[in-house]
Amino acid sequence: MSDSFFRVIAAVILVLSVFTPAIAQEQDTLKQLYTVTGVKVDVSDKDAVQAKLKAISDAQLKAFAILARRLASPVAAKQLSSLGRREIGRMMASLSVESEQTAPGRYIAKLTVRFLPEKVRQAFRNAGIAFTEQQAPKIVIVPVWMGPEGPVVWEDSPWRKAWIDLKAENSIVPIIIPLGDLTDSQAISVEEVIARHETKLGAIKIRYQADAILVAVATPQSKNAIQATMTGSSPIGTIGFDKLYKANDDEDLDALALRVAQRFHTVMIDKWKKEGGQAPDAAGPPQSFAISVPFSSVAEWNNIRIELLTTPGVTGVDVNSISENGAVVQLTYVGAFPDLQNALKVARLNLTLYSGQWVLQPF
Repeated sequence: MSDSFFRVIAAVILVLSVFTPAIAQEQDTLKQLYTVTGVKVDVSDKDAVQAKLKAISDAQLKAFAILARRLASPVAAKQLSSLGRREIGRMMASLSVESEQTAPGRYIAKLTVRFLPEKVRQAFRNAGIAFTEQQAPKIVIVPVWMGPEGPVVWEDSPWRKAWIDLKAENSIVPIIIPLGDLTDSQAISVEEVIARHETKLGAIKIRYQADAILVAVATPQSKNAIQATMTGSSPIGTIGFDKLYKANDDEDLDALALRVAQRFHTVMIDKWKKEGGQAPDAAGPPQSFAISVPFSSVAEWNNIRIELLTTPGVTGVDVNSISENGAVVQLTYVGAFPDLQNALKVARLNLTLYSGQWVLQPF
């Protein structure tokens, strides 16, 4: 056999060896995306056992609503609110207890609910709801509370608690809040955080394996108002928040801080879905067609294939044939074809028809 044949075989083996860990990582990310943590329940019934059973059922509904808002929108969550407990229960993969308390006729807990991705996707498709599974890169947010006794970064404050309570680690825009332990406090001082010391903030970013770090500052103006700011560059675009928020009649400062943090995060999610992670319409049956993928190296092929598998709407990438300088791939997707092309462009991949053959190339 020719040397070129063995080089092709070697290339295929190398592709598989490099790509297998990437698949595992992608599966882990997908599991995290379909996991909802910190679901609070407090249910009373005739006894603790019945209360717990009802609480688990309630937790499924709450978690699914959170998941629908995460992958689609609040409107989608409302649209899917007609789904029954049994329908949602069939989409659940597992449930675990973070903390719980029982009393006669009462069950209080914080639960983690995990869903089956394909079952959830099908529910969205049946309802004609567009959704995205493409997560933004991780962003570390350092909350600074400018209280009357001075700035607080690593200690407890209403602002830090609000960001922690978001539990946004698995969100479409994943938010990481530093632990605030000795390592963090020794890496950067309060004054350096406020001054946005680039190098030292970079060390925090590296510690938490994130792509960006932002400083969010909240200044209480009175017992019922907060001036909140957060500016800087991020993978979802330029961030620029600076607004005075006033508490509603039923809100204390802690509740207001949580609402402001939620608002900041919601705007970030909307920005990502609009500019970077917008999914194609997921309704309709899967479609499949062959594409040619030219490449100049195994590394370039690996990158293209990983980008393909993480493109919203793409459900299958099967290699029909491969050579030293290209591959023919059977691509399976859901949604409208123009949406697929647009989603690929977000990943800097151009899908174009040449002489009757679809060709995918990076740009």
